[in-house]
Amino acid sequence: MADEMVRKAQRFVNTVYGEDKIGMKIEEDGNTGWDLMHALTRALQCELGITALSNNFGPTTLSRLESRWPSIGHLDTPANVTMIIQSALYAKGYDGSNINGVYDERTAAAVTQMKQRMGVAGAFPGSDLVPKVFKALLTMDAYVVVNNGSETVRDIQRWLNGRYVKRRDFFVMPCDGHFSRDVAKSMIYAVQYEMGMSDGVADGWFGNATEAGLQGHVLSVGSTGNWVRLFSAAMLFNQRFNAFTAAFESPLSTAVSSFQRFAALPVTGKADVQTWASLLVSYGDQDRKGAACDGVTRITNARAATLKSEGIEIVGRYLNPGGSELPEKQIQAGELDTIAVNGLRCFPIYQTWNRVVDDFSYGAGVHAALAAIDWARFHGFKDGTTIYFAVDYDAVDWEVTDYIIPHFKGVFRTVGENSSYNVGIYGPRNVCQRVANQGYAVTSFVSDMSSGFSGNLGYPLPTNWAFDQIVTKWVGSGDGRIEIDVNIVSGRDRGQDSFDQGLDPTGLDKDFDDSYHDDALRDVQDYLVSIGVPETGGDNWNDNDWATIGGISTTEAFDAVISMDWLFTDLARVLRLRKALVQAPVLWELRKWNPLDKFADDAVKDGDRDDSSTGWGQIFAWVAIEARNYCMDQGIINGSRLTDADKTSVWNRLHDDPSYNISTAAYLTIYNAHQIGVARPGLNTSDADSQDILARYNGTGDGAEKYGGELIGLYQVLEQYNRTIRTN
Repeated sequence: MADEMVRKAQRFVNTVYGEDKIGMKIEEDGNTGWDLMHALTRALQCELGITALSNNFGPTTLSRLESRWPSIGHLDTPANVTMIIQSALYAKGYDGSNINGVYDERTAAAVTQMKQRMGVAGAFPGSDLVPKVFKALLTMDAYVVVNNGSETVRDIQRWLNGRYVKRRDFFVMPCDGHFSRDVAKSMIYAVQYEMGMSDGVADGWFGNATEAGLQGHVLSVGSTGNWVRLFSAAMLFNQRFNAFTAAFESPLSTAVSSFQRFAALPVTGKADVQTWASLLVSYGDQDRKGAACDGVTRITNARAATLKSEGIEIVGRYLNPGGSELPEKQIQAGELDTIAVNGLRCFPIYQTWNRVVDDFSYGAGVHAALAAIDWARFHGFKDGTTIYFAVDYDAVDWEVTDYIIPHFKGVFRTVGENSSYNVGIYGPRNVCQRVANQGYAVTSFVSDMSSGFSGNLGYPLPTNWAFDQIVTKWVGSGDGRIEIDVNIVSGRDRGQDSFDQGLDPTGLDKDFDDSYHDDALRDVQDYLVSIGVPETGGDNWNDNDWATIGGISTTEAFDAVISMDWLFTDLARVLRLRKALVQAPVLWELRKWNPLDKFADDAVKDGDRDDSSTGWGQIFAWVAIEARNYCMDQGIINGSRLTDADKTSVWNRLHDDPSYNISTAAYLTIYNAHQIGVARPGLNTSDADSQDILARYNGTGDGAEKYGGELIGLYQVLEQYNRTIRTN
């Protein structure tokens, strides 16, 4: 809701400074936000004589402010600077005294209240505004509990601010009741200050010096003081204790033992160095011995011996190729046998790129799942194996919501439907926990080496962690020398120590080669024209219909099918059939979509009928139910049998989700073969059987026979190109 005083603050900065002086003009909408704070920061820099203006209140701004106005109060403050302060106060929800340019009692009272809420009133008594508090004022940080934050967390934030704010590199943190990366870094500063590090040496990063310094601060029952306060805070931030205390008593010791068991640390009940490390930084003590590792190098007998001498029991290896720069990233021929013979176990990882947000979507998850199933079967991983799907970048929270979770929904549904494998996730802590909370991953492989990731800083170890990746190092010598990522093991996943005979990929369809696009489209167009289907229009269409409803041309239908080629290919490989047998009816139904189809769909949406043929493959919900139930009965796919009560939900998915619709078309192809009494379609199904299967897609009778006769020609055109591509 717009605030008139915030609008006045926006008007002030635009009028007094604006584009000419600070290089930006902000919208005068009465809504507080970072744009206003950035503009006010630039305005302050302008008043300080800084020419290279920035949205960031950095070291130059701070040093100039400390030199020019080390304490701003009632006297000798330029009106514009006071109005910057008053504008920022309104933006943060305090009384800015009508932005009058006078540091009066109302301004002073607002600053005093804000300092009290920050916890720095003791460090900076009175009502003057000092530079570090000014810096905090020009942020969107809150100093009251917001969004269901914790009062205890806020107490810790205020205590940290009050105790350390006068140290050179410690700045006022939010006091909003939420653990965050700023709080996590402040905790490390606090630990470094308490162990005696001077300004300039303390840097807020957990390294060897910090870990060594903790050797002298092992805490146990009976310990008291600020070290206990810091340790109890670290336990609370990691959601392992619920109090902020200066006394190390029995309840804290019990909680420490529980945390140590959870994190696979030696159980002592004490605040020892390894426990401190695991609480303060995601990778913890990097000198720990891990029982697992992962890597991009083939495991040979010599390397296996090295790993065993290091205490490694489980090896993570990649299902799919890693590119020419990593020729051994993928599991190599005979490698799993070498792993097993040497008494090691293996867990599989699937990763294509997965390093930017655009790599993730529901459809991409479906694709990844089907491809991973295909590769896992190729290598011989047994049912029950957990496959880890990668999120190999620092996904922020909104990206997890909008992209990562839908992606893993696609992965989870597809793996569950098409295999007996389990889904795991590789990624930062927040990503792993949020996906696990949705039920889309049974275990997590945590990328804790990336301690600076926002998804690791400020987040506890996921509750379902299986492997915790803590350090990269070289081990062994000679032929046994190998670089590995060391992983701590929880025991939730022990990998596999025996493997099936891998499935032979010979003769399976491959992804479409775009160099054939124009020729394939032309041949499809020529064939359809030969049976009376022009590029646009056709039966049940007139020019007005086409313009109003937006009909699908042959080119558009073909390009739509090619755009989903990954799915047709993946389904064909997993189901071991020819993808043209699924492509042909879907392309045909897209091209033949007409006003009657739209009217039927609208009738279902409006509740006037309970079913219609819908979506890419124009499939009735009742038909989808029969086809899916048959495939479940045959063990081809997994799931709970569907009933008439599921018709609405099935129809909605057929209508809204192309992946579900096309998958159903593939299952329907198998069911149709059963319906007409021919063998399940495979890699060598005859054209005669294919024609009969395609005819059954349209039902029975003369119309279906005509349908099959038309589609077998389309099938043959598509199969001609598929055959060429798979044999190249």
